[in-house]
Amino acid sequence: MAANSIRTKCCIAGGGPAGMMLGFLLARAGVPVTILEKHKDFLRDFRGDTVHPSTLQLMHELGLLADFLKLPHSKVDHVSMQIGEDTVKIALVGLPTVCKFIAFMPQWDFLDFLADHGKKYPTFDLRMRAEASDLIEEGGRIVGLRAKTDDGPLDIRADLVVGCDGRHSTVRERAGFTPDNLGAPMDVMWFRISRKDGDGDEVVGHIERGRMIVMLNRGDYWQCAFVIPKDSIAEVKRRGLERFRATVADMAPFDVGGRLGEVKSWDDVKLLTVAVDILRKWYRPGLICIGDAAHAMSPIGGVGINLAVQDAVAAANILANPLRRGAVTEATLKAIQDRREFPTWFTQRMQLTLQNNLIGPALQGEGGRPHAPLLMKMLQWPLLNRLPARIMANGVRPEHIHTPDAGKAG
Repeated sequence: MAANSIRTKCCIAGGGPAGMMLGFLLARAGVPVTILEKHKDFLRDFRGDTVHPSTLQLMHELGLLADFLKLPHSKVDHVSMQIGEDTVKIALVGLPTVCKFIAFMPQWDFLDFLADHGKKYPTFDLRMRAEASDLIEEGGRIVGLRAKTDDGPLDIRADLVVGCDGRHSTVRERAGFTPDNLGAPMDVMWFRISRKDGDGDEVVGHIERGRMIVMLNRGDYWQCAFVIPKDSIAEVKRRGLERFRATVADMAPFDVGGRLGEVKSWDDVKLLTVAVDILRKWYRPGLICIGDAAHAMSPIGGVGINLAVQDAVAAANILANPLRRGAVTEATLKAIQDRREFPTWFTQRMQLTLQNNLIGPALQGEGGRPHAPLLMKMLQWPLLNRLPARIMANGVRPEHIHTPDAGKAG
């Protein structure tokens, strides 16, 4: 059956943080853009929802911060981690941003917010239940993509295709891109338990020999990440659900024993297979990948969503004028990679350092009780304690909004 066909300036595959932010900014700048999201909505649990001050600053620059902070969220102005007998703390002080806190917000609210504001612009075309399936190539250049929709096959012709479809990107695979795998010694088992008023409200992090847990305050429940050695999920399940619950109870800083019955079966536990990778080249004529499609991040520091948003802002700043003129060249696309490659590389190297020198050895049970590395202890000193906060919460080479509001929102 012949596919239906439409024409746009920019076609974005994937309605995650990178895709939605890029689509919104381009439409706001008057560029016709079509965004494809394969699901019917954004309601998927256990996705990155750590909104850093760098992203909140962008909302401020867009004039949307007050409305954004009306969405359900919790605020965190410091992060503590217990590593054996040591406790390290990162306080969000000295940040050059309007907001001095991290906002924990369900990712679906974040994406719905961008979609709702994007729809105010006539050049914003968001298509749900539309999944990129292949690229359209002519004369060595990508000129569009093919999608599967509820109404049948759809061809989208575009001056530029942007792959924002995550770490298992179809666009990346169809383009022939293969990322360099940088390694990750861990996977994460996500689950939730109810929260009581007496629990406290700060982020809970605890590492002991052979086990690690992080608990994030979601208001009426805790979103829990139980970190396990890479590819060990089968062994954890073999030991049984009761042992799993007992280990979690032992690692929590308050009494959660009775609540762990809420984890009724392994169906209540979702596995995140952690990957850290990056493309050597993010683009080819007519196409570029950004966000997780270009570089999958470790969950350490909750930086993934924010790095993806930074990619999108940089891409919009560079692409808006060339897209309006129909003059997107390889040099244009190279400028995006050149802008974002170093911040990605630096952030991933920080994650790898923590993985390889702290988390990996601790999970493997090497040595005795784990200790905080000397560098982490040094960063608690008054003269140095602002450094990790700025790197984690503000990012390396933070982006700013340079695209105009030229789309005549209705």
